[in-house]
Amino acid sequence: MMEIRVLKYFLAVAREENITKAAALLHITQPTLSRQLMQLEEELGIKLLRRSKHSVLLTEEGMLLRRRAQEIVDLAEKTEKELIYQEENIAGEIAIGCGETKNMKLLSEMITSFQQQYTNVSFEIYTAIADDVKERLESGIGIALVMEFFCNQDTLCLRPFEPEIESGCVLVWKKNLTLSPAVRRFIEYIKENLERV
Repeated sequence: MMEIRVLKYFLAVAREENITKAAALLHITQPTLSRQLMQLEEELGIKLLRRSKHSVLLTEEGMLLRRRAQEIVDLAEKTEKELIYQEENIAGEIAIGCGETKNMKLLSEMITSFQQQYTNVSFEIYTAIADDVKERLESGIGIALVMEFFCNQDTLCLRPFEPEIESGCVLVWKKNLTLSPAVRRFIEYIKENLERV
């Protein structure tokens, strides 16, 4: 299996067209670099370089590997930076589907408190009936809050059901969904704070 480190070595040689110069830039010895390149060629079963006394040129296969190796190395470096950044700085958007109820007050307070700690996190709130929220949850909303319903009796005419219908408040997210660090931390935050309520 090709290692990222060896691909970086190969890219340096392709860029410099000289093993000695590439070895100096990589801070390794020329024999070590030559050995790594030969092992890569053996592993792939193809010639990647045409060697001469003063330079090396890529074969056709070498040119293909150069393009792919650059993509792989760029992706690996980007992923590493994102992971380090996300561990140090929780950031991103959290989408929440919910009903418009008095219990939204508690959620709003928790969101405000969470954002004071994690200033690079923004929230998108989607309010709808339960079926709409469920449909959005299936297509990427990510997290939904379904709450007990209360009416404001000062502005609305309330006709309660008999027998009384009760509902609870639950936090849900799709099983086996890879959650972003921001969403994972928010779920932990909600759990920690609900225990205190």
